[in-house]
Amino acid sequence: MRSISPYTLLRRQALVASACLVLLAGCAGLPETGEPSAPQARAGLDGARFGAIDSAIDAAIGERRLPGAVFHLERGADVYEQAYGRFSYDADAAAVTPGTVFDAASLSKVLATAPAVLLLAEDGKLDLEAKLVDYFPECNGGGKEAITIRHLLTHTSGLAAGLPARPAWRGDEAAHALACAQAVTHAPGTFFRYSDINYILLGQLVRKVAGQPLDVFAQERIFGPLGMRDTGYLPLRRIDRAAIAPTQKLAAEASASPHADLAGGLLQGVVHDPTVRRIGGVAGSAGVFTTSRDVARFARMLLAGGELDGVRVLQPASVRLLTTVQSPPGIAALRGLGMDIDSPYALRPRGSLYPVGSFGHTGFTGCILWIDPASRSFYVLLSNRVYPDDKANVLALYTRLGTLAAESAGVPAHRANTGVAAP
Repeated sequence: MRSISPYTLLRRQALVASACLVLLAGCAGLPETGEPSAPQARAGLDGARFGAIDSAIDAAIGERRLPGAVFHLERGADVYEQAYGRFSYDADAAAVTPGTVFDAASLSKVLATAPAVLLLAEDGKLDLEAKLVDYFPECNGGGKEAITIRHLLTHTSGLAAGLPARPAWRGDEAAHALACAQAVTHAPGTFFRYSDINYILLGQLVRKVAGQPLDVFAQERIFGPLGMRDTGYLPLRRIDRAAIAPTQKLAAEASASPHADLAGGLLQGVVHDPTVRRIGGVAGSAGVFTTSRDVARFARMLLAGGELDGVRVLQPASVRLLTTVQSPPGIAALRGLGMDIDSPYALRPRGSLYPVGSFGHTGFTGCILWIDPASRSFYVLLSNRVYPDDKANVLALYTRLGTLAAESAGVPAHRANTGVAAP
């Protein structure tokens, strides 16, 4: 039955964790100190919108825009979570459940890579204002000397959007050489361009500074401590393929793929992103597989100032850097050191009601995490909209779900157009 689930035990620590207050109307930001704020009255969800959420996703499935999805909406102790559809459009395909594992695509940037970089900064091993070439001297040239770690995190490095696929290459070392061979198209800090190269380099930076691969570091410092049991890279090492939603069919590529697990050209437990497949499945730009409930744990941790169930993952200052405006002056696209706040990519998942100052990220495979600290609500959508041929468009669904989530969380209409200033 579709209803609100209290998750009392799961939420006990989060309910008493530090609250986030809005300092000015619509200027939403997380506290720098992490100190508990004054007790608030219980805030829940308006169940009147749940039917519309179901209808929107069911309609998209009926239009073959995605075969299946899980939606999770949460505010305070109230949770609405529902699974929809099947792994594929076949009538006998496995039904999606709340425990279905999805390829999170670029959600990897904010679930793993950006928090890993911030943790290394907390450890004193990495300087966010340092230059890329301080860590990778081999990246010198082509205008990259001015790129800082902050530029990479905010997508203001001036680097291209992605690595070239030709001539053919394989492996992380080849990816690093290609990234270091790129020239900037704009002076670093002067132009916003969403770029996978930025986060590929950041993932490689984590490995160099931490002395261990990104997937190992993320497991030990983020996923493990948070109890994100189904989250990580290279899922077939630990999860039955039958629990993972398939993404794209790649008949032409299957025979040449280096992945033994790419059976029959179907990507099921093998990362969808072609660049990350070439790298080997672990990269800063994509590669994480997860469940909606695990992503919800991550969201609760952020709303609680970096702590969940008595375990601190990030310091409050790092949460603030991740989730509030950190873009260089003069950049219209507002980003945290990881999270999207008000770039062109934020308009759909934010819907028409969540204000500027809410934050989140999307993933190419059909995934969303969006959090509003002012209403203390968030929603998660995980889907495999790229099945079977990467041609479906779900952007209108994103807007509809973002609006319905905000309505259910009681976000007032007048807040939608409120701006937020860079610190």
